[in-house]
Amino acid sequence: MKLPSLLLPALTGIASAIPAAEPVAGPVVGPGTDKILQDRADQATVSLPHATVVGKATDSVETFSGIPYAEPPLGPLRLKPPKRLSRNLGRVDGTGSAPSCPQMHLTTENDNILLDLIGDALTLPFAQAINGQEDCLTVSIQRPAGTKEGDDLPVLFWIYGGAFLTGSTGAYDASAIVKAGVDMGQPLIFVAVNYRVGGFGFMPGKEMLRDGSSNIGLLDQRMGLEWTSDYIRAFGGDPDKVTIWGESAGAISVLDQMVLYGGNSTYHDKKLFRGAIMNSGSVVPADPMDCPKGQEVYNGIVEVAGCTGATDTLECLRALEYTDFLRAANSVPGTLSYHSVALSYLPRPDGVVLPDSPDRLVAESRYAAVPMIIGDQEDEGTLFALTQTNISTTDDIVSYLGSLFFRGASVEDLEGLVGTYPEAVSAGSPFRTGPLNEVRPGFKRLAALLGDVVFTLTRRLFLEMAEAVNPEVPAWSYLASYAYLTPVLGTYHASDIARIFGGGLPNYATESIRTYYINFVTNLDPNRGVEGKYPSWPKWSQGKKLMWFLRNGSDLLDDDFRSESSEFMKETVDKFYI
Repeated sequence: MKLPSLLLPALTGIASAIPAAEPVAGPVVGPGTDKILQDRADQATVSLPHATVVGKATDSVETFSGIPYAEPPLGPLRLKPPKRLSRNLGRVDGTGSAPSCPQMHLTTENDNILLDLIGDALTLPFAQAINGQEDCLTVSIQRPAGTKEGDDLPVLFWIYGGAFLTGSTGAYDASAIVKAGVDMGQPLIFVAVNYRVGGFGFMPGKEMLRDGSSNIGLLDQRMGLEWTSDYIRAFGGDPDKVTIWGESAGAISVLDQMVLYGGNSTYHDKKLFRGAIMNSGSVVPADPMDCPKGQEVYNGIVEVAGCTGATDTLECLRALEYTDFLRAANSVPGTLSYHSVALSYLPRPDGVVLPDSPDRLVAESRYAAVPMIIGDQEDEGTLFALTQTNISTTDDIVSYLGSLFFRGASVEDLEGLVGTYPEAVSAGSPFRTGPLNEVRPGFKRLAALLGDVVFTLTRRLFLEMAEAVNPEVPAWSYLASYAYLTPVLGTYHASDIARIFGGGLPNYATESIRTYYINFVTNLDPNRGVEGKYPSWPKWSQGKKLMWFLRNGSDLLDDDFRSESSEFMKETVDKFYI
């Protein structure tokens, strides 16, 4: 099946919005001695108690890539919680690109219509495997040139997204953000953490639970935060002024860091972070590690790995050659497939790291309640509704959700949820486009539902729960619509990344969002710092208003759209655990 040719420019937009695949690390070879001497001069050095870290320097930004924060999770440490470093590293070369952790294709289906459409015309980083390695637990740091210990700059701690299947610090260059902070008179330090993804970081099953090795990708992130607390002063940062920030699975991870250990974010009697920013992700209500769906994933991997007959299947997985385990772990469906966001790998309650489902922990105020910014793209679901070519009726959607997403929901529950989404094409996503962009029957309706259930309306429910238990903690929320006219996809999931990280021509969306974020990182308020240049952003509690980011301006928007759907989700959240 071929989609209409108008999808091609839309997908070109996706390619430009996703960070480029990480470059291959290696020395820059010059024609002579002058070049070698210049390379040596363009370096910055930071001394730690256990290492001397050498980074690369430009006139405006110094970058230190691939600094280990844990022992390599190799051999018997595979599928184990991260082990803290306890040795001297000597000289750490941070001038290249940090290697990514083992990655998974976001699609595993040869007949995926998205890739069939693209062919050789486009190369989408999120749809391709990036070469990774198990020795990958590192942080990368970017700071204004000339920053020194004692400057005590606020810290922006980045957790990348990628559906818990892909992602790498090497794919995100925050130079433009660091420069913007300097230009605003509010310099900051950017820290990004590499954490294990896919089956390497989020393997479910009773075997993982019994082994005490659940949610190890979240524990990687936590140890990266602890490393930052221990050593960021040497880079000129203030460990008491850390804001955690993520997009998509990274935003979900930010929320999970807030509820980790039932809200205990203390390390050495200090809080690991004081603020949070979540782009397209928050609460994901989830069944436990050993739920039937999780156990099916584990058993399937064991079978592909040839470990079914082993006395201890988990030890068998640990003993596999890297390529064999990678192949087995990546045998589950990817996100750009028929399964879409019915994730095989995701954080699940285990009674300790995640004591309960995140929604319950928030409702019980068992989370680190810090000031936060949280928001979504207007059309979060369009990208994930492209690959379900046989879903057009209410019965189709109910069957699809019941079989892949919400096994604990009854047919009546599912019909009730789907029934809150009108069949009229004009009501679907991309929103506000009337009868346009319905590339197949039912596409816009499914896109609206998937975007709301995973991202947009879940955000609203989280804010309502947080306000109920911690009304004094401020939150600001937004909706982004700056890609409104993109054919088929609208303002699609992840379209914000290029606008925030990119170093392109100045534009209102990029400059306003960066200003609000840098104000927040510096002052815990998006309106304090650089003031008067952009509209005042009211707290969500003040009338339930969203900052509405448009292509060439912004406005305030009532957070009451699709209220019938959100009210239904609120009343039945316990029925819709993934």
